Amino acid sequence: MPQREIYLLSPRALSPETIAVAFAKTSRSPESFRDIAAELSDEKSAQFHEKWVVGYGHASVAEHAVLHIAFENISRLAIESIESNRLASYTEKSTRYQKWGPDDFWIPTELDEHPIRGEYVDTIRLLFKAYADSLIPARTLIFERFPRRENEKDEAWDRRVRSKYVDVCRFLLPAASLANVGMTANARVIENAIRKMLSHELMEVREIGAKVKEVALGETPTLVKYAEVVPYLVETCKEIGELETGELETGGSEWCSLIDYDKNGENKVLAAALYRFGEMPFADALAYVESLSVESRAKFAESLLGRLGKYDVPLRELEYSTYTFDLVMDQGAYAEFKRHRMMTQTPQKLTTRLGYATPQLIMEAGFGSRYEAAMETASTMFEKLYAFNPNVAQYVVPNGFNRRVLAAFNLREAYAFCQLRSAANAHFSIRRVAQRIHEEMSRVHPLLTKYMKLHEETWQGVEESHFTKMT
Repeated sequence: MPQREIYLLSPRALSPETIAVAFAKTSRSPESFRDIAAELSDEKSAQFHEKWVVGYGHASVAEHAVLHIAFENISRLAIESIESNRLASYTEKSTRYQKWGPDDFWIPTELDEHPIRGEYVDTIRLLFKAYADSLIPARTLIFERFPRRENEKDEAWDRRVRSKYVDVCRFLLPAASLANVGMTANARVIENAIRKMLSHELMEVREIGAKVKEVALGETPTLVKYAEVVPYLVETCKEIGELETGELETGGSEWCSLIDYDKNGENKVLAAALYRFGEMPFADALAYVESLSVESRAKFAESLLGRLGKYDVPLRELEYSTYTFDLVMDQGAYAEFKRHRMMTQTPQKLTTRLGYATPQLIMEAGFGSRYEAAMETASTMFEKLYAFNPNVAQYVVPNGFNRRVLAAFNLREAYAFCQLRSAANAHFSIRRVAQRIHEEMSRVHPLLTKYMKLHEETWQGVEESHFTKMT
């Protein structure tokens, strides 16, 4: 019997395209990966990809070529475009643990030589000045509430409580704020990301897309070289965006609405679990579950979810129950919400027209009037920019303003989101969202949501403890 071997094809020794070919050839070659790789060169690998990936459309081969791309000093608005690619990994500069300097913002190229450019810069500087000035009174208040521990140095003390005041001051930071993000993805994902960025409405994102293509060509010269603008994306987004919708442009609603869900979702999940470990057709499994008494279904649910530990992931069968929410949350909360890429998310553009949230600590620190003045200035500037270019207007919107997003996800992803984002160390804005989503899901599917392990608080309690105004 051949001996089992598990080993790395190291990117230090082989190029990403060569590794991809070595993995691809195993489907038709009996040789080991080492032997296949030893016969390859960068030139032969490029020829292989040109023929099979480009010529015959075997794009899955490109998934074995992995790149690590560093983005520095790009706007948080542009980062949304980068992080919209689901099958990749990201780490982003945190607004919770880092502070921004007075010049850490983007000036859109679209404003070059436009009369409104100076006013835009003045508004962004005003927001950054308000942000910087808010740090001191907020920190003073937090230091009083969380005093220094015995023998604790100043730096350690500040590090321990920093997020408690930076968390609040970040509401003033606009989408133009610069940040860094690291991205790890395979060449197939990167090729698609480049196409989306080259087709984007914002010039900054298009420029980033061109640079990503240039950088990626250095490592994967064949796999991304045909990534170009996609007319479908450009023309479709433009045409739908220009539709005359009249009254549909305005109007309020509940900030968290469960607009659709699988009415028979709980039974489907239980039937899928039964199906997994049995031999019957799914229809028979579902009929059996539906025939059970309430007590018997409760015992079944206990068997499925009762043993879940804090870090355990539920079985995939929970994915057979789905939910769709129409949500309104502050932009800072959305920045964390968007990291849950297993969801299907449709965010609307950033706006100041849905109002803004006011953190309680800002008011208690005596910074309330300054905060409100800064937000009103941003709102006024947004309308001026909107008349010029609605896409560019997004840059001036601070984190505190509300944003609407449509989100669809399954029960398994709901477990991941609600448990993680309701944790005591999560930002209070996203805790409010997680608790409310859990409440709405528990109302319609109490049998399977009861096993979620959430922090002991309610969304109403979060509002009362951390906000003085939500809109």
